[in-house]
Amino acid sequence: MRPKIVFLSVWILFILGVSCKNESVKPVQASAENEIIYANGFSLLNYDSFSILEVNRPWPNAVKPYKYILVEKGSVIPDSLKRLPLITIPISNYIVTSTTHIPALELLNETKGLIGFPGLDFVSSKVVRERINHGEIVDIGQNEQLNTELILDIEPDVVIAFGMDGVNSALQSLTNAGVDVVYNGDWAEQSPLGKAEWIKLFGALFNKQNQATEIFNKIVSDYNATLESIKGGVKKPTVMSGAMYQDVWYTPQGDSWMALYFKDAQANYIWKESKGTGSLALSFEEVYEKAENADFWINPGQYETLESLKLANPHYSQFNSYKNASVYSLTEQKGETGGVLFFELGPARPDLVLKDLVSIFHPHLLVDYTPVFYKKL
Repeated sequence: MRPKIVFLSVWILFILGVSCKNESVKPVQASAENEIIYANGFSLLNYDSFSILEVNRPWPNAVKPYKYILVEKGSVIPDSLKRLPLITIPISNYIVTSTTHIPALELLNETKGLIGFPGLDFVSSKVVRERINHGEIVDIGQNEQLNTELILDIEPDVVIAFGMDGVNSALQSLTNAGVDVVYNGDWAEQSPLGKAEWIKLFGALFNKQNQATEIFNKIVSDYNATLESIKGGVKKPTVMSGAMYQDVWYTPQGDSWMALYFKDAQANYIWKESKGTGSLALSFEEVYEKAENADFWINPGQYETLESLKLANPHYSQFNSYKNASVYSLTEQKGETGGVLFFELGPARPDLVLKDLVSIFHPHLLVDYTPVFYKKL
């Protein structure tokens, strides 16, 4: 979503300074510019004494936006906005429900307020794992089956929710009980920088917008610097991706998050012309016909060695990328309890993902770089 001007009625001006203490109150400014540049799923409008956070795409095909008024304690908001959920910032005790939320907490130095998470073993962050090991973070069940009684017992200020759709009885129960539920749709973004920009949602909730913007701008700068380093003259290797699952080969569609990374890393993704942001469902024969001579095989499912890949399906060894040991996986880099680092940190650090891929496709450009997520099988 590109920056746009959103106008708010200012018929409440408080110019007479009427309050219970007869103090003057600053008028609400007439308009605000959306602070979000790359992400399509939310907007953030800052006014003099409050902010409006609107999550318009918490999941694909969402039919309604979720609006929240963020306000510091004691600040005044117009009566016309009081019907919307009001969240006092900065929040201090909170629950997040996706590992993709955790890097923002760490980057903003706000892990100390995390009191609950569904499925603690998925967490890779060393900082958060230390708090888990000390019993400071409660396991609240599974995302679609949250333990609402336990959540109410630990009394979070906010639950930052991951939703596949609008049908989650646990989240509705929490809302009915007076718990503020803020949806985070970072997973539904397809732009690498769009995903990362959701750190600004956390910056707003922690009243650290300037810090969140500074962190994000550095990520954008590093991402763009890598793009500049590979412009012009590099040979584009051919790339295949995915693997078989129950007789179907799933590979990213041409408009998907991963396909965009291949494009930015100056690689020729074999299915780049396909339309859609999900996955193509192909037969082995269809894949082999087009990808037999691909230079690289990226993301071959859960396999971590060439031998395990061949044992799963002997036909995998027929690809040139297999024969040349040019197969790279992101599942080997795990936290201490088995959580895959990429699924947690990757969406928040597209600059590192891009560098990883460039170091694979164009190793002469990043000679001393050690990949963060990817390892050769």
